[in-house]
Amino acid sequence: MQIGIDLGGSHIAVAVISKRNLVVAKREKNIESSENIFDIKQYIVDNIKKLITQVLKDIGAPSCVISKIGISAPGKIKNNIIYDMYNLGIKEFSLVQILSEHYGVEVVVRNDAKCAALVEKKIGNLKDYDDCVFLCLGTGIGGATFINGRMLEYTKEWGSEYGHMIIQKNGIECKCGNKGCFEKYASMKAFKSGIINLLNLDSNISSEDILEILLNRVNEKDREISKYIDEYIENLIIGISNIINILGPEAICIGGSFVYYEKILYTKLLEKMNLKNYNGVKPRILLAKTQNDAGMIGALIN
Repeated sequence: MQIGIDLGGSHIAVAVISKRNLVVAKREKNIESSENIFDIKQYIVDNIKKLITQVLKDIGAPSCVISKIGISAPGKIKNNIIYDMYNLGIKEFSLVQILSEHYGVEVVVRNDAKCAALVEKKIGNLKDYDDCVFLCLGTGIGGATFINGRMLEYTKEWGSEYGHMIIQKNGIECKCGNKGCFEKYASMKAFKSGIINLLNLDSNISSEDILEILLNRVNEKDREISKYIDEYIENLIIGISNIINILGPEAICIGGSFVYYEKILYTKLLEKMNLKNYNGVKPRILLAKTQNDAGMIGALIN
């Protein structure tokens, strides 16, 4: 039995993954900003163990049946160590070793965007494209690039850090140390923070509640919300346009929690993208077929 783990900048998800790359059972936990977390690494390890126990209980299976664990994580991966998880404030994390020793099974880790990209390329909406890009919009922005059907791999395991492309001179300071990074303007964390400030919502409001509010707009706020969404989409298009002009992909697939905002954001993105001019043929702009479970599945794909 395989366990997939999605470690995000603001949540942890654990699932039992079948041999056919399907989610059999899943449990999640948000990393709340209100929680008093003294040791973020220990907090993550403790909650992963709890979620694994819960998801196994859901299907009536003991932990001894686990054959492999796959981890999808933000940051840079080298020698099974996770580096530079900026949104969690972690410089280096030996999570693979910790879980391998605890469960006594093989544990593997991949960058979260690359995990999701592999799934979309194999069984999702990128399977028919040779030259394509996957963008994961969540707490930050991750990405992966395919040329001639193969994912670009880098000697130092870095690369495709689309979220840290500079789109604003002297812009908002990013946790990476630079200013004006793409993810500070176009990640879903940035989008949600803007909506929370605009509507004076509780800082710990769930994504589901934000989505419901936006789908049932309060009349007196319609104009302000529309203006904010337009600004967000324009920032997103700046980053996407840079990718198109540099790489010339046939398709760009967007995953992460962005997929749940199809009616609010994706439709508007397509409308505005159609008004832009690019050298060559415009790429298809697609939503991830496997939605936000792609990371957990992709962590286990060989």
